[in-house]
Amino acid sequence: MDQSLVFSFFLIFTGAAIVASAALYTRQPLLVAYIVLGALLGPYGMTMITDTRLLSDISEIGIIFLLFLLGLDMQPSHLVHMLKKATLVAILSSIAFAALGYGTGLAFGFTQTECIIIGLAVMFSSTIIGIKLLPTTVLHHKHTGELVVGLLLLQDVIAILVLIALYSSGDADSSYLTYIKTLAALPLLVAASFLFVRFVLLKLIQKFDRFHEYIFLVAIGWCLGLAEAAAAVGLSAEIGAFTAGVALATSPISQYIAESLKPLRDFFLILFFFSIGASFNLGLLDEIILPSVILALLVLAIKPLVFRVLLMRISETRELAWEVGFRLGQISEFSLLIAYLAAANMMIGEEASHVIQATAILTFLISSYIVVFNYPSPIAVTDRLRRD
Repeated sequence: MDQSLVFSFFLIFTGAAIVASAALYTRQPLLVAYIVLGALLGPYGMTMITDTRLLSDISEIGIIFLLFLLGLDMQPSHLVHMLKKATLVAILSSIAFAALGYGTGLAFGFTQTECIIIGLAVMFSSTIIGIKLLPTTVLHHKHTGELVVGLLLLQDVIAILVLIALYSSGDADSSYLTYIKTLAALPLLVAASFLFVRFVLLKLIQKFDRFHEYIFLVAIGWCLGLAEAAAAVGLSAEIGAFTAGVALATSPISQYIAESLKPLRDFFLILFFFSIGASFNLGLLDEIILPSVILALLVLAIKPLVFRVLLMRISETRELAWEVGFRLGQISEFSLLIAYLAAANMMIGEEASHVIQATAILTFLISSYIVVFNYPSPIAVTDRLRRD
């Protein structure tokens, strides 16, 4: 039976309010509550919500706003310096994590292609988890936050290249041309965004800054507009949104925009985490539980260690290297996209796809626990660690 969007929202947000209350009373991370709620109400649980595709599409807006707000807190000069410093760490860590995923897949008898896809999926850390658990008013202006953001952005670029390869897997010439187009588009997009902000957007904001509704509207339009422009030229909407934020970061109005959009961001992010739980097929749990748990434990143990070793090699302190490693000690929402896309292209079977999905969910959950119990975050379970 078809369900209205209003009824679906009623179930999601009323349910989220209930489980969030229980989570806070029992000192659990809220992200965990949203994923569990999705699994309970979704098509493989109580089937109270059956159409998760629409909710998943809507929830992607939350990711876009999250990256936009992050960009608003990043000064361009600091960002460029950090990207230069983090490039080698991002490349070497990605190679190590790909080898980890490939070897684990091989040990459990998956095909060569499936092992390669699993390795690619393990390469990346979650932009959502990593940034959602960063204090927005403290760490973004400190070295730790800049380093986390730099590594995530570099991983996002690598992930985009992997996704292009999967999209174009049947046509080598098309794939080559698409890579060239994407690499050329990024600097052009960045340059165009800064020019537009300087000569058009800031002048409009300065002229009509008394009208708060107008500022709110322009900010959303700018964010979504550049996100769509990035997607149109082969980049991701997330990179476009982040670029939109960074281009505005030097403006005095940036912090006002950031505060205005936070409630809107949280609304869509609840949908994102709910859709992750709802899209997982619980019926395959018996078949995939062992490889998923083993792979998740390996990821949670080895990713922080690899980041710690590599970051200390570029003169970071031991404490900072461990913190960055634990904040990035999970796989990514890009991993879910790689699993969906590879399965749709018949490159991997349903079992391998769900191993990646289950590993993502497990590492999301456990990594969130590790961070909120040990490091400053907006949803920390103790007042000592809670930083908005």
